[in-house]
Parts: sequence; structure tokens; C-alpha cells
Amino acid sequence: MYKIKSILYLIPLGICLAAAGCKIPQIVPANENKTMPGSYGFNTDTANSATGDWHSFFTDKNLVSLIDTALKNNQELKITLQELEIAKNEVQVKKGALLPAVGVKAGAGLEKVGRYTSQGAGDASTEIAPGKETPDPLGDFNIGAYAKWEVDIWKKLRTAKKAALTRYLSTIEGKNFLLTNLIAEVANSYYELLALDNQLAVVKENIGLQKSAMDIVKIQKEAARTTELAVQKFQAELYKSQSLEFEILQKIKETENRINLLLGRYPQEITRDEAGFLNQNPTVVHTGIPSQLLASRPDVKQAELELAAAKLDVKAARAEFYPSFDISAGLGFQAFKPSYLFRTPESLLYSLAGDLASPLINRNAIKAEFKSASARQLQAMYNYERTILNAYLEVSTSLSSISNLEKNYDLKTRQVDALNKSIEASNDLFRSARADYFEVLMTQRDALEAKLELIETKKDQLSAVTLIYRNVGGGWK
Repeated sequence: MYKIKSILYLIPLGICLAAAGCKIPQIVPANENKTMPGSYGFNTDTANSATGDWHSFFTDKNLVSLIDTALKNNQELKITLQELEIAKNEVQVKKGALLPAVGVKAGAGLEKVGRYTSQGAGDASTEIAPGKETPDPLGDFNIGAYAKWEVDIWKKLRTAKKAALTRYLSTIEGKNFLLTNLIAEVANSYYELLALDNQLAVVKENIGLQKSAMDIVKIQKEAARTTELAVQKFQAELYKSQSLEFEILQKIKETENRINLLLGRYPQEITRDEAGFLNQNPTVVHTGIPSQLLASRPDVKQAELELAAAKLDVKAARAEFYPSFDISAGLGFQAFKPSYLFRTPESLLYSLAGDLASPLINRNAIKAEFKSASARQLQAMYNYERTILNAYLEVSTSLSSISNLEKNYDLKTRQVDALNKSIEASNDLFRSARADYFEVLMTQRDALEAKLELIETKKDQLSAVTLIYRNVGGGWK
């Protein structure tokens, strides 16, 4: 009882010593700015496509199958899931620090004291009746339980546990953000593959037209209606198109392998249906209002949780300036002979102690850690504000891209139609010697480039829709 009262007297004494030793720094609040514009321009629709399931957004069954496989096998996603487990275990570590450390121990030893040491001389001078001398060497046997507990007076340990829990929740949002990016990356690579397939078909068709034109030029040369120069020009243009065919084939292989990497499997053919690619209508995406990004974008929620954890770290670092109070206790048996070990009360031992420690002089390390925690808090605040700004700008850019690509695609379609008609006209004029070979070559080249650009624009349209779906926070639910 006397020891317990002494411990209680030490607590206010330690607090007074800590307060006298140095002034504890104040926490500088990190007030983040969450304000956002009320709309993305003129769009004030509150409907948000991010609230739906991604299966209902993507309608191509081959693409859906690829995404499902990626969500099961992607190695980067599996790595992130293990990071989630690590963060969960860190919460358990911090939670365990709040509880007493309890254990059991047992030991055996033997000690022989030198005759001419202070202890040996003292033992020899003691008058002990014959047969009752202290054994030499002297044994030491013990068994018992012990406990140690840091009393969390200043909520330092509880704050650290809460910070770890917040970071675990942040890791979950990081996993969700990876899901949205993975789905978008698979979809964009799939659309790129379809575009390459269509470009390859256009090039092959153009090669056929060039071969037909080449045959006409050769016939006209034999009839002395044109020269060898025209033949070589047509031949060079044919070689260029054939070379482009192999470039596209290589790009197809690279894109297939990129998709296979995302799907976590070795190279194999990607099942797809390239027919009707140019007739695909992009899915309409409802962006909602900007403030919905705070709840729908996983990266925004992750940055918010990281900021909350950083604020808790500052509180835990500030608590290091206060005294720490530890309680230790032990209960067991100890004797110099095994047969005496469990004799009570002679072999019984117990202890109870309280330690109050407060840094008074060398506080530089604690100050440095507090300053570092404060700096990390400001970093997290700026990162949160930057993430919100980036999210808004990404959606705004995607909306502009979709609008401009729609107009661009309409004009490209008209250009291709006009050039297709010009090819027929140039061929007819060339046969009747009313147009030279250079006009035919340029018309075919312009038509090929326009068709390839039309396919590329369609791919950009589909990719832009996928990106805005990701940018508003869709795909992870």
C-alpha cells in the first residue's frame, strides 16, 4: 500500500518537472481548403455515372471478360492487397501497445563465490551452526510471471493506434484507385487494339488499290502513254504501304502483350471483334457536380485520410514531451534448491513498481520529431488540395476532349467520304489521260492518311469516355 501511495505522489511531481523543464510547442493547425467550383462549366446535372457498377458501363462482352481476368490475376493489384494486410497488421501492433505485456519465465543457475571476495569473506565470517552452512556453490532456481504496462495518460498510444487505423483505411482507398486505373488501362488498350486491327485492314485495302494502279501504269508505259518515272513512283508508294503494314503488325503484338501483362498471363491472342468499330457510339457519362468527387474519387479520399493520419501523428509526437508512466509487477517462486522452490511463504516473491520518466535536458530529438511530424502534416494538406484540384481539372479536360473529338470525328468522316470519291475520279481521269500519275498518287496517299486518322479519332473518342468515367470515380465499386 505504501508503494502505491508513493507512486501516486510521483505523478504530479513528474508533471511539474516536465512543465518546468521546457515549454511544450503548440500544434499549428492545417486547415485544408475543400472549396470547389459549383459545376463543370454549364453542366449542372447531379446524376453521376460513378455510382454504378462497371459491368453496366462496358457493353463489349470481350472487354468485360478481359477486365474480369485482370481483376483476378493482375500482379500489381495483388501487391497492393498485401500492402493492405501490412497496414492491417500495423493497426494490431499499435493496439497491442495499449495492453500490458504479460509473460512467464523460468530459470536455473549456479554461483560459486570466491573466498577472498567481499561476498565470500562475509559468508565465511558468519557464525552458522554445523550442518546449516550455506551451500557452496549456491544454486538459483526461479519460476514466475511478470507484467509491464505503460499507462496511456496523455493518449499518446491511443492516438498512434488511431493514426495506424486511418492509414489502413487510406490503403483501402489506394487499392480502389488502382482498380479504377486498371479497368481504364485494360479498356484503353483494348480500344487501341481494335483501332490497329481496323488500320491494318485499311492499309491492306490500300495496297490492293495501289497494285491495281500499278498494273495500269505498266500498261500505259508499254503503250508509251507514260514514263518509267511514273512506274517507279507507284512502286515506291506501294513499298511504303507494305512497310506500314508490318509496323502496324508490330504495334498489334505490343498491345496484345501489354494487355496480357495487365491480365497477369503469358502471351496469347486477345479475343476481339473489330467489325463495326467505327460505328460504335461512346457511352454517355454523367459527371455530376464537382463536390461529388470528394466522395467518389478514391485518390481524393486517400489523400484526405492521409491528412487525418498526419494530424494524429503530430498529436502523438507532442505527447512525447509529457512524462511517461510505467507500471511493472512480478509474482513467482525462487529458491537455491529445487525442493524448496514451492515452499510458501519462504520461497514466494512478488514486486510492484512504478516509473515516472520525463525528458528535461536532452529534448532535441523529441523536438526534431515533432517538427518533422508538423512538416509532414503540411505536406499531406498540400497533397490533399492538389489532389482535389487535379481531380477537377481531369474531369474538365475530359469533358472538353469529348466535345472536340465529336466535332473532329464528324469532319474527318466527311473528309474520308470526299477523298474516296476523289480516288474514283482520279483513276477514271488517269485512264483517259486527263490526269497525271502524280495526282493519282497524292489522292491515294491523302485518302489513306485520312482513313487512318479517322480510326485514330474513333479510338480517342472511346478512350476519352473511359477516362472521364475513371476521372469521376467510376470503376472501383
